[in-house]
Amino acid sequence: MYEAIVFLTTGFEEIEAVSTIDILRRGGVNVASVSLTGERQVTGSRQITVTADLLFDEVDFGNEMLILPGGPGTGNYKEHNELLELLKKHNANGGKIAAICAAPTVLGMLGLLADKTAVCYPTLEAELRSARVGGSATVTDGNITTSKCPASSFGFALEILRILKGAEEAARVGQGMGV
Repeated sequence: MYEAIVFLTTGFEEIEAVSTIDILRRGGVNVASVSLTGERQVTGSRQITVTADLLFDEVDFGNEMLILPGGPGTGNYKEHNELLELLKKHNANGGKIAAICAAPTVLGMLGLLADKTAVCYPTLEAELRSARVGGSATVTDGNITTSKCPASSFGFALEILRILKGAEEAARVGQGMGV
């Protein structure tokens, strides 16, 4: 069973996905990348192709943290009905969800940010719907973690690591990377 799942769709932001996977693995998190395209090869927003560990239909989802990188491909998340249903069900069960850059708008669209503090790419804040817009680069409110942009990717990943493995492990990994 995985502790975290990072979803990949055409046009995902490579820095947000790969740095999150890398940092979580450095911290001992059992994380898998999961393609939403039906193919293992997924091309990101900068035309970097990544091989996903699994296809969406191959995953037996449980209590892992669900992570959405942002990027121009965020609209593809909004069209993947199985993912949307998974996010709603996961949230209803108190499951952990994380999204960065444009991806928090998916959570806003689903009403998952109601009465929570959240952040996203600054020009998209209106799409957070009923959330309170936070002032930090990365915010955790209850079961949901959000972050602003590609530049906040390391802080986002380290926050997820803190949630999953504790502050000491997040500090150890961050120090090892010079953060």
